[in-house]
Amino acid sequence: MTLFYLIRHGEPDWQINENYRLKGHGRDLAPLTARGIRQVYETSKDQRLRQAELIITSPYTRAMQTSAILSKELSLDIAVEFDLREWQPDLTFEYDTLERLNELVQDYERCGGVYPPGETRIWESKPMLKSRVDSVLRRYAQHEVVIVVGHGMAFRTQVNREDIPCASITEYEIGK
Repeated sequence: MTLFYLIRHGEPDWQINENYRLKGHGRDLAPLTARGIRQVYETSKDQRLRQAELIITSPYTRAMQTSAILSKELSLDIAVEFDLREWQPDLTFEYDTLERLNELVQDYERCGGVYPPGETRIWESKPMLKSRVDSVLRRYAQHEVVIVVGHGMAFRTQVNREDIPCASITEYEIGK
């Protein structure tokens, strides 16, 4: 069994998106707030993390910044995994407002993350997201303990839990 410590990134500064009217993946450049940085330093003190062999992380700024803090505090290497990125609310990468994001999230939730029969949506479905994240985790199943830094929606599909606070640790195991 491999034990994964799923750590959601610290609190991000979403206001940057609105200030710069960022679109698509540009919206994922938001760094952590000062509070988010403090959250991650606090999380790094959790003794369970001392067992980890490495950190794998989403490529998004908020996750990379979280991983950098954990790496420094725990003296662990970081591997960046593109497929640990957050749920894609718009596979066309065109949305550019918080209002549009909220519309897409509401549609996703209304549909339970699954496209209605015979229909498609522009958002990434729950099965697509779960498969993407599963494929990354399986590549690290030869390790005993791995820290995974990523995102709330991505982790929710793995552990079937609704509330995953910023900088929290969720234990998740898979067989080798």
